[in-house]
Amino acid sequence: MMLRGLLGGSYKPLEDNAIAQIHQAVMRVMSEVGFEANSLHALEVFAESGARVDTEKRRVYLPEALVAKLIAQAPSRIMLCGQDKRHDIEMGGARVYVGTGGTALYVYDAQSGEKRQATLNDLKNITRLVDQLDNIHLFMLPTYPNELPIEQVDVNRFFTGLDNTTKHIMGGVYTIDGVKSVVRMAEMVAGSPEALRERPLVSMVACSISPMKLDGHYGDLVITIAREGVPLVCPAEPLCGATSPVTLASNLVIQIVDSLMGVVLAQIVNPGTPVILGSVASSTDFRNLGYLAGSVEMGLLNAAGAQMAQFYGLPFYATGGMTDSKVLDAQCGYESAISGLLCALAGANFIHDAAGLMEFAMTMSYEKLVIDNEIMGMVLRAVSGIKVNGDTIAYDLISQVGPGGNFVSAKHTRQFMRQEHYQPQLSNRDKREDWEEAGGLDTSQRASDEVARLLANKPYCLPEPVRRRILGEIAGIVDAVA
Repeated sequence: MMLRGLLGGSYKPLEDNAIAQIHQAVMRVMSEVGFEANSLHALEVFAESGARVDTEKRRVYLPEALVAKLIAQAPSRIMLCGQDKRHDIEMGGARVYVGTGGTALYVYDAQSGEKRQATLNDLKNITRLVDQLDNIHLFMLPTYPNELPIEQVDVNRFFTGLDNTTKHIMGGVYTIDGVKSVVRMAEMVAGSPEALRERPLVSMVACSISPMKLDGHYGDLVITIAREGVPLVCPAEPLCGATSPVTLASNLVIQIVDSLMGVVLAQIVNPGTPVILGSVASSTDFRNLGYLAGSVEMGLLNAAGAQMAQFYGLPFYATGGMTDSKVLDAQCGYESAISGLLCALAGANFIHDAAGLMEFAMTMSYEKLVIDNEIMGMVLRAVSGIKVNGDTIAYDLISQVGPGGNFVSAKHTRQFMRQEHYQPQLSNRDKREDWEEAGGLDTSQRASDEVARLLANKPYCLPEPVRRRILGEIAGIVDAVA
């Protein structure tokens, strides 16, 4: 059974004529301004495709007809599968799913109110938490194990994910050897190379650099991942007034161009590669030119990005649900809720960074994972909207009860109360006296208790024969994970 994402798309920050104008600007930039490709291999690939390439400037110019042809080769819907089929999701259209994101360097300690460097054991604990949080649909590896050399990061992060949750695993990658080892590991878990391509258990992220620049190493990573045939995300992070013009419309143009660079490169290398248009677009703090993760403009930009992805017929990876707060306070909650809600209502397929991240996406919080699971439950309820039919209008019941009556004991109330009204697991709705008698805990304290409860549960792990084979054949997995 596949997890069916709720159908979003009711919120449209862009009118149809605005979508057309953005598209026209994107095509002009790609054909007339061009973009910089610092991977020599990528330059060769683009030249062979029919693009105009200035090798001296490392500049690529793609005519509109070629861009349209390459976009059309990319699947409009792709599967991201879990080891448990009930976690399979189909990305595309306006269906909405929520997940984690990263890669945070620190973990927030709710007891001390301070942060510390993230470790591989943190990633293991976070994976176990996410495995038990129903409103987090897929797991993007959200922290960086600071104690490991970069050559061991890819295999240890993906192994930790595969060994501690049955949800789909997505992650950024750092080395070509790491990509190949992770794919081999995933093939073992899936059962064969063919089984992995049929039911991809992992997907990978390779970023572009705003504005309009494809890094040499990441260009090579895009090519490697595309050849492996696993799903690929190509996100970009233009910042208003810094790495894009200050206006939101222009930022959106840069974001689409930057992400399409990876999309079209993947299609040239391996036509039909399951590739996802991606956005981490946001605004800038004009006091210090810093990156902002909790601005309402981030929500607007990523909601508009979802509309553009739907226009191109590409699955979309949006960014929402973060905060610039350093603690678990009111700012932490309202910033996370607003951007996540805008993305979800616009029909963003995968809202990444939607759970656990704070402090400009640099810090991960166990407690915020639990809090955001609650927020996203409410967000998804908003996406589902109001169902109107004979049963929900309930005219016969209104007629039967009549003026001055009540509906408390009606069968209709029992039938629809849980379908129509989200039932929070973390929020407190008791009277003050009852809340005080139970300890008077605030949200962060209740979240800490929930974290402890979830981590005490018996965790998932890979079947022992598969686990032994991976540990025996894939080099670099450290004892702390194994």
